[in-house]
Amino acid sequence: MTSEEIIIAQAQQIKRLEENIKDLTQTIDELNLIINGLKQVIIELNEKSGQNSRNSSKPPSSDGLTKPSPKSLRKPSGKKAGGQKGHSGKYLTAIAEPDEIIKHMPSGCFNCPLQDSCKNIANIHETRHIIDAVVNVKIIAHQTLEINCPLQRKMQQGIFPDNIKAPVQYGTNIQALAVTLNTVGAVSVNRTHEIMSSLFNIPISTGAISAMVSRCAAGLEDTVEHIREEITESAIAHCDETGARVDGKTMWVHNASNAKYTYLTIHEKRGAEGMEAGGVLPLFSGIAVHDCWASYWKYEDIGHAVCCAHLLRELAGIEENHPKQKWAPAFKELLLEMKAAKEKAEANGQKEISRYYLDKFNRLYDRIMAQGYRKNPIIESCEKKRGRKKKGKVLSLLERLAAYKESICLFITNFAVPFDNNQAERDIRMIKTKTKVSGCFRSIEGAIDYLKIMSYIGTAKKRKINAYEAILNAISGTSDTIFVN
Repeated sequence: MTSEEIIIAQAQQIKRLEENIKDLTQTIDELNLIINGLKQVIIELNEKSGQNSRNSSKPPSSDGLTKPSPKSLRKPSGKKAGGQKGHSGKYLTAIAEPDEIIKHMPSGCFNCPLQDSCKNIANIHETRHIIDAVVNVKIIAHQTLEINCPLQRKMQQGIFPDNIKAPVQYGTNIQALAVTLNTVGAVSVNRTHEIMSSLFNIPISTGAISAMVSRCAAGLEDTVEHIREEITESAIAHCDETGARVDGKTMWVHNASNAKYTYLTIHEKRGAEGMEAGGVLPLFSGIAVHDCWASYWKYEDIGHAVCCAHLLRELAGIEENHPKQKWAPAFKELLLEMKAAKEKAEANGQKEISRYYLDKFNRLYDRIMAQGYRKNPIIESCEKKRGRKKKGKVLSLLERLAAYKESICLFITNFAVPFDNNQAERDIRMIKTKTKVSGCFRSIEGAIDYLKIMSYIGTAKKRKINAYEAILNAISGTSDTIFVN
């Protein structure tokens, strides 16, 4: 082989090696992208496996049998658990005069011929009460009379009251108890039938119970509309939503409430479409307190306050699942410090926090955000898809905290705004209880009736009216009396 042929062969070999190097470099780059993507998947899976009701927005029912150990955000006071010295305490007391008195003589008086005479003159040493209930069924017969009037010289017949419409019907107390068990008690129609049939020994059917609930809800139409209007015109409204099974499908219960009113609706959509159908936020002009769900931000003409309790749970999750994210516990401490400063100012009768604390908290907020961004650069994904790239929980939370700083800190600049959204969470919690006890709603009509009644009951309870009394008023046609209190 000549020297020229050797040079040509070597040049070709160099070219092949360069192509191989290029292919290998491309392969390495692709593998690095895959590795980065897999790392992100591992992080997300670890986050998901480490989530519970204490460090995320998952409900306590999702924790299963392995409940997470309690971890209160409150700092220990150093006091012993239980009632403190000087606490008056609460205990069972007799609430009325006794209906029956049973006297107990000393054991030595048994079989004594003077027992009866001594019992009448004996002093009362001690009295103990038993509070019990006796269930009686009261049957009232309404009769119309026919009279030959001597003045008008013709036969006159009496007429039944408007509420007496059938030869045999259930009274308001029976109806109120059935509705209370099925709604407030979260007892299914079948079990309500079983309880009431055995308790009163009356043949009340499941159809009759369902009809009672429907009639009660229909009678509350104007009252619930009044509640909606009051919340719409209020300065602050707490908003939340939760899933419910209706006729085999997942639907969403939407809540809008405040310290005086509760308003619940249901829709097949969780987002803006469901909120529009609820009829509160489209007409609302105050401050909406919520958990930062994206659909709420579409209402640009209202004020927004983010629930800081949700943020504390998310920060706790990052602190547990990402120990190197030192900015997360720092931000959690900042929120708690802001909360304590507000509470101290309110205890001192102040209506706003001092400029010193406002400036201090503002600087700390920005400093922690900068620390978080330095720690969390965006990881490039190997998936070549259009749209936004996946950022992960840590970076997503950071961006939320940065974007909604004003709404997150609103509770410290406006003392009328609460630190959390517990009001909405309390008002909507019974949906999960109802689902766990009774299962799903069989029809959308049944779900709507239930939410109307619970809107009314929630409002009544905020006025110190007990549930049974409120339902009794609703069945009697006087539900609007709750607005008097």
